Amino acid sequence: MRIDLQFHSTYSDGQLTPTAVANFAYSKKIAVAALTDHNSVAGIEEFRAACLKRGIKPVVGLELYVRLGHRKFNLLWYNFNEAHPELHALLRETQIRRRANVRRILNNGIHQRGIELNVEKMLDKHNHYVPINGIIYAMRKSKKNRQIFKEDIGIENPREEEIMFEYLKNKKYGILNESYLDIKRVVELRGKIGGQLVINHPGKSSHLTKDQFARLKKMGIDGVEVLSPHHSLGAVMYYQHIAKEFDFLETGGSDFHIFEGGHSRIQHSWDYFKIDSKFLKKIEKIIGK
Repeated sequence: MRIDLQFHSTYSDGQLTPTAVANFAYSKKIAVAALTDHNSVAGIEEFRAACLKRGIKPVVGLELYVRLGHRKFNLLWYNFNEAHPELHALLRETQIRRRANVRRILNNGIHQRGIELNVEKMLDKHNHYVPINGIIYAMRKSKKNRQIFKEDIGIENPREEEIMFEYLKNKKYGILNESYLDIKRVVELRGKIGGQLVINHPGKSSHLTKDQFARLKKMGIDGVEVLSPHHSLGAVMYYQHIAKEFDFLETGGSDFHIFEGGHSRIQHSWDYFKIDSKFLKKIEKIIGK
């Protein structure tokens, strides 16, 4: 059975509305899907309705940025009570902190370089999570900005990632960090509102040690995302070994955000990467029978 437990919509940093995400999932013959927007559950109700209309089983989902000591990584959360006020208060805290960080870097940093951007107008378009791709899209609208990008980066049409590292991840202007939460707070809240907590694409950037996996298991973390387009075959095999060693459930997701556009033959991960639930240990704890 085809599943996908990591989609993003316009409520965080995705290109498609929750309804359009559900329609895309239907076009790929996905039977079970989860919308996992960053720090927001605002799109879940729309996504659920669109999935049910298409005959797809929806799973309540969310992606958070967390820290364990000094180690930072992403966490997926499934099947929780998305209406609980403590959850909304926690998410709003991260959203306010994120907006403040964006405002600080854009007003005090890149304006020094002469980049044109109406910061408040841009922020008004993102009432929940402020995405980097949304910031860069707004910056790219200006012909003057595009010329500055060319001069600073040395490329006629720099990619989003290149612009991000030049202006938003550069000590010269300021580092735009995510709004990280102490994982202990998330685990404590999970005790009140339920669900499963899964370490998200650990091979992408977290590089957790076995001791840290052991700590996370002891804290009550349920699983690890094994199948991800961010993982090489070797990484998939390694995280399956981790799941077996620590008795984690296994999940998989495409981490779909946008269509690549242009002339690229691969427009999204589903062009080469498909997830079958039969390869994922204890996945029924999330998706049911």
